[in-house]
Amino acid sequence: MDYRDAGVDIEAGRAFVDRIREVVQSTNRPGVLGGLGGFGGCFELPTGYRQPVLVSGTDGVGTKLKLAHLLDRHNTVGIDLVAMCANDVLTSGAEPLYFLDYLATGKLHPEQLAQVVTGIAKGCHQAGCALLGGETAEMPGFYQPGEYDIAGFCVGIVEKSQMLDRSMTRVGDIAIALPSSGVHSNGYSLVRKIVGDGGYSWDDCPERLGGQRLGDVFLTPTHIYVKPVLALRDRGIEIRAMAHITGGGLPENLPRCLSEGQSVRIDTQAWEIPPVFQWLAEAGRVAAADMFDTFNMGIGFVVIVAPESVDRVLSELKQQQVEAFVVGEVVAGNGEVLGLVG
Repeated sequence: MDYRDAGVDIEAGRAFVDRIREVVQSTNRPGVLGGLGGFGGCFELPTGYRQPVLVSGTDGVGTKLKLAHLLDRHNTVGIDLVAMCANDVLTSGAEPLYFLDYLATGKLHPEQLAQVVTGIAKGCHQAGCALLGGETAEMPGFYQPGEYDIAGFCVGIVEKSQMLDRSMTRVGDIAIALPSSGVHSNGYSLVRKIVGDGGYSWDDCPERLGGQRLGDVFLTPTHIYVKPVLALRDRGIEIRAMAHITGGGLPENLPRCLSEGQSVRIDTQAWEIPPVFQWLAEAGRVAAADMFDTFNMGIGFVVIVAPESVDRVLSELKQQQVEAFVVGEVVAGNGEVLGLVG
């Protein structure tokens, strides 16, 4: 017997690496040393920093992968993977430098996984970071046929004096929201339960969603906020804190921006809840409090700024054709997000 008899095709793995080489190299940025094929990816730190701090993040895509497997569409989940990591790193004020992925499957299907890596490369372009390397593991018998799992790792850099943390936030500061592109990559266990228990098909086109297929709506990739937010900093605008609105929604993620003795009051009239969340609430008969605890509800990222910076922030984002709006204010309190329901 040989390794192929055990279910691992070494030659297919080599061919897969050759297949994705060009798309990976397309993400190169200054600092990348060497190429694919080594035991580790190498990156030279940029010059010009007095006290550079590296900020690292890791994440996955969760059960959104189940939907990609069901619909056999794999070109967007790679964007989700980069977004979940790069947006997290961004909240410290860091610029993403490079990204690595881990991809595991029971049997290597080159076309399928090439779509995944192409999505990862697209996400890296959007985040301005290099796809420095990764690992593809073929593990027979460990995954269901045709299924795979992915994890991502992102490293960014920030000047120590420009690092953000909750200690900078002041009562009276203003929360500015950047919209999400949909459900992003959180809450899919509930999404799948609503669709399955409700007898819906991923090919259904509810009127509430403007006739779009459920599968298309829920595979919309996570938005990456790196470039417009870093542009604010580069223009000299002081950002006090930032939050990436992921699992737990606004109630769990906004408090990460707050110092002791602070809360944030949200004005739910400041934005219209996108139709996808309205449909989920109706189809699953989900209470408003549970919706806010599970989903981003149309807000993907929040920046906290001083009141005198609000007009400039909104103007700068508008020039970049990025939608943004004031969503709340920091008030005295005990770490709660006020005004969401009730």
